[in-house]
Amino acid sequence: MNTESHQITVNRIKVDVVRKDIKNLHLGVYPPNGRVRVAAPLAVSDDAVRLAVVGKLGWIKRQQAKFAAQPRQSQREMVSGESHYFLGQRYRLRIIEHHGAGKVVLRNKATLELHVRPETTTEQREQVLQQWYREQLKLLIPPLLEKWGPVLGVEPDDWGVKKMKTKWGACNIKARRIWLNLELAKKPVNCLEYIVVHELVHLLERHHNDRFTALMDQHLSNWRIYRDELNQAPLGHENWSC
Repeated sequence: MNTESHQITVNRIKVDVVRKDIKNLHLGVYPPNGRVRVAAPLAVSDDAVRLAVVGKLGWIKRQQAKFAAQPRQSQREMVSGESHYFLGQRYRLRIIEHHGAGKVVLRNKATLELHVRPETTTEQREQVLQQWYREQLKLLIPPLLEKWGPVLGVEPDDWGVKKMKTKWGACNIKARRIWLNLELAKKPVNCLEYIVVHELVHLLERHHNDRFTALMDQHLSNWRIYRDELNQAPLGHENWSC
C-alpha cells in the first residue's frame, strides 16, 4: 500500500497526517499523550484534513483530557518498594540478589520478587521483568485464541507480542497476523481478552465501521466496559516506551 506522511498544526494541535490508498478519512487520538493522527485518502488535501480536524476539535480535546487525567506511574527505578502491575493487580517490588539467572516470583498476591545478580543495572532489571511479562502473555493468549477463534469462525496464521507506542493491538489483514501490546501484561485479563477479540474481528472486518461494531456487540456485549477499563487503567511512565 502506498503511503506518505507529514505533520500539520490545527489550532495549536499537532496532527500526524498519513495518506494511504483508502476510501475514507479516519481520525484518532492515541495514548499516552493524546497524539492526533489522521489517515486520509491520497487525493484528500491538507485543507480538507484541517476542516475535518476543526470539526472534531471538541471531541479531540475531550479525548486528550481523558489521557491527561489518567493515573501514571513515575519513571521506574527498579528498586525495592516500587509499585508494579501484573494483570491489573498492584504489587510491591522486592529486589533479591543472587548468583543465578534473573527471574520473577509473585508472593502472597502483594509482592513481586525480582531475583537478579548483584550490581545489575536498572536497565538489566527492567529487561528481566519485561521478559517475564512477555512469557506470561504468551501463556495467556493461546487459550483466548482457542476460545474465540471457533466462536468468530476465524483463525490467525500468526500472532505475537511486542512493544507498541500507540495501540493495544494490531492486525495485519493480508498476513492474517495479530499483535498484542506487551503493556497488556499489566492490565486486567478481561482487557486482554477484549483486545484479542477486537483484533480477531478485524479478520472479518478491516475498518471500525458499523459492521465491526455489530460484530463486537454480537460476540462480546460488554466490550465497551472492558475498553473503558483498559483506557482508565494506569499508564506507564511519562516517557511510555512500549
